[in-house]
Amino acid sequence: MNIQRWIARREPNWKRLDALLRQVEKKGIASLQASEIGDLASLYRSVAADLARAKTNNVGNILVQDLQKLTSRAYNQIYQGSRRQEWEAVREFVRWGFPAVVQETFGYTAVATVIFFLAGLIAWWFAWQDPVFLSLVVPEKLISQVRDRQELWMGSIVGIEPLASSSIMINNISVSFGAVGGGITAGAYTIFLMAFNGLHIGAIAALVAQHNLAYPFWAFVFPHGSLELPAIFLAGGAGLLIGRAILFPGKYRRADALKVYSLQAAQLLFGIVPMLIIAGTIEGFFSPSPVVPSAIKYVTGIVLFTLLVIYCSRKPFDNIQA
Repeated sequence: MNIQRWIARREPNWKRLDALLRQVEKKGIASLQASEIGDLASLYRSVAADLARAKTNNVGNILVQDLQKLTSRAYNQIYQGSRRQEWEAVREFVRWGFPAVVQETFGYTAVATVIFFLAGLIAWWFAWQDPVFLSLVVPEKLISQVRDRQELWMGSIVGIEPLASSSIMINNISVSFGAVGGGITAGAYTIFLMAFNGLHIGAIAALVAQHNLAYPFWAFVFPHGSLELPAIFLAGGAGLLIGRAILFPGKYRRADALKVYSLQAAQLLFGIVPMLIIAGTIEGFFSPSPVVPSAIKYVTGIVLFTLLVIYCSRKPFDNIQA
């Protein structure tokens, strides 16, 4: 290989890459045009190949070192810059994207919420009218503990908080994934999950009320339920979105409708998971704590729910006005 001729032929690429990197290092990747970003990636691969060839042909330590520095700078800007962009996208989604998709899909979430509470009210009414109904919905062990020993079951969490918290998170996340995935059954399984969980809560609420344990029961539920239940309702709404795409694609072809609504469902799920992790942590460590007064638990739940509503009501122009 004629080294001088090879250097003369390849040097313009090295200088071009160096110039692009200087611009990025001073002004950031956003200062480049789309074509220049493509050039940056292409030149990085080309110079990396030149570095390998230079090492193989012993063109000299100084040139090899210069090419190593150039490729290192390019690698840092391309890959670390890409990671920065990814984190920036996540940050923007948390700030504005999730509230926006919650607002856009609110009707579906509302339907899922109505199904849940309607089933809960039905269970509540039947539980007061027919004691046999409770045994069909609530485990006998739970009924016996409340009825015979006049105590709730949350005390079993105390002492095993980390294990209980992780188990709660896994269970709630699996329920939410089931509700979203249930959309593929044209929403039938999503509706079933919403109704089933509503029946369960309604029956338990009636059981504790019948034995004068409603106040401590809801004190336990309020702190984590303020995030957990809305998250499940949002998951139900996401499942109904997918079901809508299958049953009523509207102006879209069914395949295109699935793409559009599944994207919204995925965005909802992306925001739901952190809510459930926080709720699971609260349910494992805070909600069952005998040290925390019930009144504080109620206040905590109300405050968390209020903050959630304010957050989900945010609009991009709020930032401009601020």
